[in-house]
Amino acid sequence: MAPPKFKPCMQHQPMLFPPSVEELIPEGALVRVVDSIVDGMDRSVLESAYPGGGASAYDPSMMLKVILFCYSSGIYSSRKIAAATRENVNLMWLTGMHPLDHNTVNRFRSDRIRPVFEDVFSEVIAVLAEAGYITLDTYFLDGTKIEANANKFTFVWKKSTDRYQDALRRKVHAHLEAIDEMNDEEEALAPGDPSEVDADAIRGAADRINARLKARREAGRGRGREAKELRKASGAIERDYLPRMERYERQQATFSGRKSFSKTDPDATFMRMKDDAMGNGQLKAAYNVQAGTENQFIVDTTVHQRPGDTACAIPHCEHVKERVGRLPANLVADAGYGSEENYAYLEAEGVDAYVKHSEFFRECRNRKWREDEMRVANWEYDEESDEYTCPEGKTLVFLKESSRVSELGYESAVRIYGCEDCSGCSRRARCSKSASPDAPKRIQVNPALNAFRRRASEMLHTEIGSALRKRRSVDVETVFGDIKRNLGFTRFALRGLEKVTLEWRLVATGHNIRKLFLAEREKGKRAAGAMA
Repeated sequence: MAPPKFKPCMQHQPMLFPPSVEELIPEGALVRVVDSIVDGMDRSVLESAYPGGGASAYDPSMMLKVILFCYSSGIYSSRKIAAATRENVNLMWLTGMHPLDHNTVNRFRSDRIRPVFEDVFSEVIAVLAEAGYITLDTYFLDGTKIEANANKFTFVWKKSTDRYQDALRRKVHAHLEAIDEMNDEEEALAPGDPSEVDADAIRGAADRINARLKARREAGRGRGREAKELRKASGAIERDYLPRMERYERQQATFSGRKSFSKTDPDATFMRMKDDAMGNGQLKAAYNVQAGTENQFIVDTTVHQRPGDTACAIPHCEHVKERVGRLPANLVADAGYGSEENYAYLEAEGVDAYVKHSEFFRECRNRKWREDEMRVANWEYDEESDEYTCPEGKTLVFLKESSRVSELGYESAVRIYGCEDCSGCSRRARCSKSASPDAPKRIQVNPALNAFRRRASEMLHTEIGSALRKRRSVDVETVFGDIKRNLGFTRFALRGLEKVTLEWRLVATGHNIRKLFLAEREKGKRAAGAMA
């Protein structure tokens, strides 16, 4: 058998004319797309982030190219970016063979670019719009949760803080009342009610106790039992009660409408993560990222502290209106956004809302549920008398109207109807959940929400609506899958809402550039195939 043949390896062969780095970068490469986009931007936007004076700084255009190329390639750590400038030929070309330090990278990413990055993101969107990839005719909205850079055991829960704070208020109030009973003074230390006890009240009580002790010492009565009790009370208040109450008040201010936060990153909220490795929906400190896409390009994106998507839709749309100049003609979203508040907002803004509601899937797939005679929607309603008639033939009359207020302050009107006599009803077990056999049936009806739901169902069942429903999962959910799985971005590196928002918009910009590169490459292949 003939011996195997190998091609010669000339690893240590010197070259008479070494190739330049420029020659090692092929035409149409991703790094050239990044280079072209940044070169087309207004440099004054980047230069405005530098106050001037001092030592010379790295060129901001070069730094931005490095950051965007790395985020387009799935390199997020400042240390890995710095290492890549020494090892990656694409980054060697961008930096002109001048490697960067990780502190330089982090300082540029966290501080220098922060005030102007909204403009940078908009510049990339303008490039996509000019190329025809974004028209803002149809906007696919969805959210995903990204883990925060925080320890999962550093949680602070609002329920616990409320409980501890109330217990401390009662304890301090009882303690001050005991001192008032023991010391016959004109000015009482304890407020009228425990709910009035706060850090200022505790601090004021400590000051008055110390004033009483000083007066006793000056009068030569500083060694008695009462003086001892006053000193003990003053020490407990200043060393224990006051610091604890101040801590609870700081925590209450940090919650700002949330139910939890992390001590490591106070802006992060504990959320249930779908992609938890244990598969049990473990709570982790995270942020809720909202993104709107078109043709799998991220048109706009925002970061929120609320776990649910419902309350994030309007703030996100307001950001779109501010940055892009207008809202899209059509907005497509899943059932997590199907609230009365969101429907009303989109209708007022003139947007066609192809937004599912919470009952849409059962309407489509569950015929038994849809035709169930116990559904209030299937009960006979007399508009003139404003009465419902149940399947048993009993009448439910209007009782009262109540209001509900959402997280964003939107007020909904709910009408309550009741049956005067449910005795002898053969459908009692299916109709009422009340343990009392004599309790009359009550129903709550939201006419405005029901009207919005009917309109949404009609739109979603049209030919256009059916097509958009199918496109939604392919368009926006594919983007999240690409970022999380292919590019490996599942956890923020920075902390704080402002920095996290910047980091996520960097990720979104990197995705858009990479998607543009792939789309242009595919277009070039089709053109070459057509010519052949």
